Amino acid sequence: MRDTIRAWVENLETFVLEVILENRPGKRAAATRFALHILSFVFALAVKIRRFLYETRIIRDSTLGVQVIAIGNLTVGGTGKTPVVEKFARELKDQGRSVAILSRGYRSKPPPLARRLLNKVLLRDDLTPPRVVSDGRSLLLNSETAGDEPYMLASNLKDVVVLVDKDRVKSGRYAVEKFGCDILLLDDGFQYWRLAGRRQDIVLIDSQQPFGNDYLLPRGTLREPPSHLHRAKYVFITKSDGRTEQLRKRIQTLNPTAAIIECEHSPLYFEDVFTGQRHDLNLIKGLKVASLSGIAQPHSFEQSLVRLGAELVYSKRFADHHRFTQQEILNVINRGKSGDSDSHNPKGRGAVSKGGPARLAHVFHARGNQYPERRTQL
Repeated sequence: MRDTIRAWVENLETFVLEVILENRPGKRAAATRFALHILSFVFALAVKIRRFLYETRIIRDSTLGVQVIAIGNLTVGGTGKTPVVEKFARELKDQGRSVAILSRGYRSKPPPLARRLLNKVLLRDDLTPPRVVSDGRSLLLNSETAGDEPYMLASNLKDVVVLVDKDRVKSGRYAVEKFGCDILLLDDGFQYWRLAGRRQDIVLIDSQQPFGNDYLLPRGTLREPPSHLHRAKYVFITKSDGRTEQLRKRIQTLNPTAAIIECEHSPLYFEDVFTGQRHDLNLIKGLKVASLSGIAQPHSFEQSLVRLGAELVYSKRFADHHRFTQQEILNVINRGKSGDSDSHNPKGRGAVSKGGPARLAHVFHARGNQYPERRTQL
């Protein structure tokens, strides 16, 4: 039943995304866009009222007495946020800080409904501890329970605490009291205003779609108006090709004081998803390739394969954070074969090529506007 609901939600999400990005023609799509446009005014009003309530202290935020770094977006998904969170955690840990990553666990498996209802009835939500994905020593949850992004962060950062809970004040307090953490990283935290104190906001902006289609949800992909960028201390321009002068000017108009850092995406290697074996980027050069993806910006991923010299004969796109079944992967393999791709193995996810299934790993090079010659691997 849960899988059926998930599939229905993903299909609806895909349909709505195609509609708002105007990739679906027809009168029905046009009528849907009009309705969503009306709803976006309601959403904008709700965002402004909520922000006003926090700024006037009608709704109180909380402070935990430690450094808080919120890393997030103005838009929904696809800016490369999680690798930046990982980089910050790694660097801070190397400097001797005790770091915790706080995530809401998007699309993670929730606790049983009966338990959640009981906790609400007995008013003990605040007493229920967050889910501990990693205690800084061991990986404790699987990707389904933790959510794919927290699981990936915990897998890559063996000595960093990773907690999942929608209430990040509660999970932050747990990190401080239980694990002695002195710095909290809010994964996707720009819109999470309840946790304040010694806080710095970092906003990532995709150079390819900086402000989505410039409409707020649900007509567009903006979570809040671009004018709210003024809260950011730092702005990262991701997927930069170096031609960002106009975008930088717009950012500086919205926030004259923020430091701007540009990030360049570069492929590193192919990795076998079962054995962990890494292959050179020449693995797919000159081959016909089939691909499947479950990410917010699949076009960027597919273009990476083409730039590496592959001929993309078939691609299958799923909704962001999709959990692949074996049958779905087999279907892509079979369609790839019918398109004469050099794919033979039904395992894995990502790019599928001759020699086995693989996923493409990326590296980011960051360059700040204050230190133009300094380049840091992200």
